Amino acid sequence: MIDNLKNVQPIEDFDWDAYAEGDSYSAKSREELTETYDQSLNKVNDKEVVMGKVTAMNKREVVVNIGYKSDGVVSMNEFRYNPDLKIGDDVEVYIESQEDKKGQLILSHKKARATRSWDRVNEALEKDEIIKGFIKCRTKGGMIVDVFGIEAFLPGSQIDVKPIRDYDVFVGKTMEFKVVKINHEFKNVVVSHKALIEAELEQQKKDIISKLEKGQVLEGTVKNITSYGVFIDLGGVDGLIHITDLSWGRVQHPEEVVKLDEKINVVILDFDDDKKRIALGLKQLTPHPWDALSAELKVGDKVKGKVVVMADYGAFIEIAPGVEGLIHVSEMSWAQHLRSAQDFMKVGDEVEAVVLTLDRDERKMSLGIKQLKPDPWENIEEKYPVGSKHTAKVRNFTNFGVFAEIEEGVDGLIHISDLSWTKKIKHPSEITQIGADIEVQVLEIDKDNRRLSLGHKQLEENPWDVFETIFTVGSVHEGTVVEMVDKGAVISLPYGVEGFATPKHLVKEDGSQAKVDEKLEFKVIEFNKDSKRIIVSHSRVFEDEKPEAKEAAAEKKAKRAAKKEKEEALPQSNMEKTTLGDIEELAALKEKLSGGDAK
Repeated sequence: MIDNLKNVQPIEDFDWDAYAEGDSYSAKSREELTETYDQSLNKVNDKEVVMGKVTAMNKREVVVNIGYKSDGVVSMNEFRYNPDLKIGDDVEVYIESQEDKKGQLILSHKKARATRSWDRVNEALEKDEIIKGFIKCRTKGGMIVDVFGIEAFLPGSQIDVKPIRDYDVFVGKTMEFKVVKINHEFKNVVVSHKALIEAELEQQKKDIISKLEKGQVLEGTVKNITSYGVFIDLGGVDGLIHITDLSWGRVQHPEEVVKLDEKINVVILDFDDDKKRIALGLKQLTPHPWDALSAELKVGDKVKGKVVVMADYGAFIEIAPGVEGLIHVSEMSWAQHLRSAQDFMKVGDEVEAVVLTLDRDERKMSLGIKQLKPDPWENIEEKYPVGSKHTAKVRNFTNFGVFAEIEEGVDGLIHISDLSWTKKIKHPSEITQIGADIEVQVLEIDKDNRRLSLGHKQLEENPWDVFETIFTVGSVHEGTVVEMVDKGAVISLPYGVEGFATPKHLVKEDGSQAKVDEKLEFKVIEFNKDSKRIIVSHSRVFEDEKPEAKEAAAEKKAKRAAKKEKEEALPQSNMEKTTLGDIEELAALKEKLSGGDAK
C-alpha cells in the first residue's frame, strides 16, 4: 500500500489557497465546467416567446421549465381558459426577465398568448379550427370570451342551437369555439359554439327527416312556447304543435299544457314536401272525449259544466274536457226580448243545464237553462187574468208604446193611446222611463204569441164621461195656446184637457192671429167622446155676438119710429091739456124704452 502511494503524483496546478477556502476546483477546471454548463442550457433573451413544459402546479402557480438554468413560475389565473392543464403539457411563455432580484426567472403565459394571438386567431379562422376559450362575463346580446388572450364576442344566438334563457350559467366556463368573423380594422373577433354542433345536428336532421311519416310518434323537447303554439325539438328538427292540437279541451295559453324543456311524445300530423314545416299533435295521442261520453246521456238530462267561452249569442259550456255544448241566449230566459248572454253568466261560472239536442256523429250539443224553471205561460190565464192589475217594469220603448215585464218571461205592450186619458202623448218617455215600475191592467192575452196587451190609463175612471157634461157644444172656456202645429194649434183647457183649433178659429177680433202662451176664450164647436177630441174656436166667441147686437139695434129703431108717429097724431089742444097722469105714463114709456136701449 505504501508502494501505491509512492506512485501518486500531485496535481501541478492544484490551487491550495482555494482549497483552503473551501473551493475544490482550479481556475481552469472552473472555466471548463462553466463553459460545459452554459452549452447545456438554452440561450434565451428577454422579451421573447419560447415553449416550456409544465413540471409542477398547484392552485395558485404553475412551474414551467424552458431549459434554462432555473424554472419559471406562472400564475394559475393565466390558464383559466384551460382547466385541463396538467404536468408535462407544453405551453408558450413570454420571458419578462431572466433574473429578478432574487435570481428568479420571470415568465408570462398571458403575454405569450397575446403576442401571438392575432396570428393564432387568423390561423384558426383560415383552418376552421376548433379552439378553447374562457367565458369571462356577460355583455349586451351575448358573452365575452377569452381566446388566446383576446376578448372575443360570443352572440347569444351562437351559444346553442336552442334559445338560451339564462346566460349566467355559462360565465366562468371553458368551452370549445370556432372563429366565425374577424374585423381587423376594429380588432374585433366573433366566435361561435353553435357552429360546432350544427354540423352534427345537420346529419341527425337529415336522418330524422328521411324517416318521417304521418302518424309517427316521436319524443321531443319543448323548445319554445308562443301564444299560438309550441315548438318541439325532435333532435335537430323543429315541429310545431298548434294550440288547437294541444288538448281536446279549450286552452287559453299553451303554458297551461306544457313547460319549457319538458320531454313529451308527439304525433306527426303533416309536413310539406321539403319537410321543413312539420305539424305535430299532442291531443291525438288520447281518445276523443266524445267517444268516451256516457252512452246513457240523452235529451232532457241535466248536466253540469263550466263556462269556457262567451259570445253575444250564447255561451259554450264544457261538461267534460273536450265536450262542449252551446246555450243560446234564447234558452237562458223565458223572456221574449233577447238580451246579451253576458247578462246571465260569465267565463268560469259553474252552471247546470238541460240537454236540448245531442248529435254524437257531429259532436254537437245544445243546452238550456230556462228549462230548469216552469214555463210562466202555461197557466197565464189563471195567474194574470184579463182585468187584473199588476206592477210591471219598463223594458223598452217604441214610437207606438211601452214594453213592460210583469215577471221574467211575461211581458206585454202598453199602447201609447192607453197611457193617458187626457194627454196627447207623442213618445212614452213623457210618461215613464226604462227600468221604472209602472202600474198596469191586463187588457188582452195572446197565449200563442206569448204577448199581453196592457193598459195604464185603465187604472183610473174615464174622465171623458164627466167632460161630456162640461165641454158641451157652444160652451165657452178659457184656454191657453200651448203649441202651434201645421194644421192649427193645441189649446190647454181646464181639467187638464187639450183641445184643437184650426188657423181660421185662431183669428182675434182685431184681425191678428193668436200666439203661443196667449190666454183667450174658446167656444166648443165639436166634442167627440170616443175619439177624445175637442174642437174649439176663439173667433166664434165674438162672431156669434154680432147678430144679437144687430137685432137689438133694429128693435130700438122701430120703437123710436112708433113713438114719433104717435106724437104727431095727437091734437095741439090735447098737448096743451096734458095732465099729470099723462106725464107719468110717458115717463114709464121712456123708462121702458130706455130699458130696451140698454138691452
